[in-house]
Amino acid sequence: MCGIAGIVSSQPGDRIESSTIHRMCQAIIHRGPDDEGIFVKDGTGLGMRRLSIIDVSGGHQPVFNEDRSVWIVFNGEIYNFPELRAELVDRGHRFTTHTDTEVIVHLYEDLGAACVQKLRGMFAFALYDERRRCLLMARDRLGKKPLHYALHRGRLLFGSEIKAILAVAPELASVNPAALLQYLHFGYVVDPETAFTPIQKLPPGYTLEFEDGQVRTSQYWDLPQYDTHPPMSEEECLEEMERRLAEAVRIRLISDVPLGALLSGGTDSSTVVALMARASSKPVKTFAIGFKQADFNEAPYARIVAERFGTEHHELILDPDVADTVEALTSSLEEPFADSSMLPTYYVSCLARKHVTVALSGDGGDEIFAGYDRYRIHAERQVFERIPAWARRLYREKLYPHLPHSMRGRKFSYNISLPWRERYIDSVSFLPAFERDMPLLSDGFRASLRNCVNPQDLMMEFFERAPAKDPVSQMLYLDTKTYLNGDILTKVDRMSMATSLEVRSPLLDHLFVEWVASLPVEWKMRGSQQKYIFRKLAERVGVPKEVLYRPKQGFALPLVHWIRHELKEMILTVLLEPRTMQRGYFRPEGVKQLLDEHFSGRRDQSGRIWRLLIFELWHRNFLEKFSSAVPVEQSAALEVEKG
Repeated sequence: MCGIAGIVSSQPGDRIESSTIHRMCQAIIHRGPDDEGIFVKDGTGLGMRRLSIIDVSGGHQPVFNEDRSVWIVFNGEIYNFPELRAELVDRGHRFTTHTDTEVIVHLYEDLGAACVQKLRGMFAFALYDERRRCLLMARDRLGKKPLHYALHRGRLLFGSEIKAILAVAPELASVNPAALLQYLHFGYVVDPETAFTPIQKLPPGYTLEFEDGQVRTSQYWDLPQYDTHPPMSEEECLEEMERRLAEAVRIRLISDVPLGALLSGGTDSSTVVALMARASSKPVKTFAIGFKQADFNEAPYARIVAERFGTEHHELILDPDVADTVEALTSSLEEPFADSSMLPTYYVSCLARKHVTVALSGDGGDEIFAGYDRYRIHAERQVFERIPAWARRLYREKLYPHLPHSMRGRKFSYNISLPWRERYIDSVSFLPAFERDMPLLSDGFRASLRNCVNPQDLMMEFFERAPAKDPVSQMLYLDTKTYLNGDILTKVDRMSMATSLEVRSPLLDHLFVEWVASLPVEWKMRGSQQKYIFRKLAERVGVPKEVLYRPKQGFALPLVHWIRHELKEMILTVLLEPRTMQRGYFRPEGVKQLLDEHFSGRRDQSGRIWRLLIFELWHRNFLEKFSSAVPVEQSAALEVEKG
């Protein structure tokens, strides 16, 4: 595990200095505190910061092939590397390390860019082929490891984090209005966009080749067709699932450093711990946090699981200084990011890192087994499709605008009047529902968005591409391609790597994901029972029933309480300051209405307020470090003048 960065030039005679690559690496030193490796030659420079996991003493990067014509920097873990290494040795390749990194180099010699098809794990890598003068970059299938790039003045700059690119090219900190609109809709920026117009993310399951000054991206993996493998019986399904998931857990226990598990006390992480305990000869180290507010404290459930499987359990009950933590985290966030569970993820990563370097988690279970309540809710709302489309449209256009804003059920009625796909997208979007009552965006910001794709249309494209017929499977595909990697995996990667902790997700083993996708939807959601077959598996491996059949909390936290108390002064100060309003994104009346509705007790607007707070703190604590960052009011004013 590490962070990677580099520059490849297409210009003859261009030289890359090692000091430049060093500056890029220093920006991501938290991702790899153990070692730095840099190699520069002519117009190419590759660098990495290493968190030593496999071959601790001999795994220095960059790694080369036999004649040093191919070299690589790599972030991640390849879990099938022992089998691949044996095959490559049989074919005559000579190895100089015991790392998984070197396997990729020799696979590339045999297969070229198709080498990624052989890899099982989480990864982002950059490999330079000196003979072809070509850079190959790749990102794992589900997006566990990040990779960013920018083509600038004939050079391709790349990095695990945007910080690495901006460290040597701060002029690229030009704000991307389309990405900021995506954030205001969904709470994160959807791949391949970033918050900066010149910088892009390589999407999950893609490769990139940079040759002769040209960038070519290609998709090498996507989720397979849903609902193609109906099991003969429930027992057959459980046996196969247990075998597959047990193997996915087992291969993720390979480590030359201490390893444990993040245990929330939910179904997913508890099942992973159960299978770890079975595969391990020593007690599993588990880590859980809780809050003093009883309604948000999951620590007792984690304790039940730890006792059931005899783990070496570590627990921390938090009463954190929330304001200080938010200030600190927004200083390192490269893009505005609204998932408030980043706080407990950060806290539990800090706890775990005191004892281990690697931790397994239960991430991904909700997106592949239909665990979120919204899947059930939207399945139930399919009944409204029986109302003629013309009648629902007439309601939205003619009747809805005249209903009192305070009327109970008003927003619900609008949502159920939409066609089902639009209904789902509307329900996971913050901005549209609020703007229907009180415009929040300024005229200037709207002008800057004139040529941008509507974020809801972007989501609709994923629906159109979904390899599934039933609505629930289409929702699962959409969330796996957007919310999973844009929110969940981004949160886990950034918060864990901020503490130099590697997190592995066995539920997101791509072979397991493909198999689960092939199951008919009734095995995932049966009537009102969500995660039906996965809960049966959890019972089968010994997870206590009081853990399995309780209200879902996820990584819950007392956000409503914090916004009304610990964060109230910060919110009122930050969001109403002239400095904030002068950025040109929002209408002051819209922001004031949002705050008034919440603090008067008329409506719970905590999620929306949190989103605006993080948006402004990102500008102050991260963006303003770069003097060349282009404020939105300037770009918006230019657009208005042109118009």
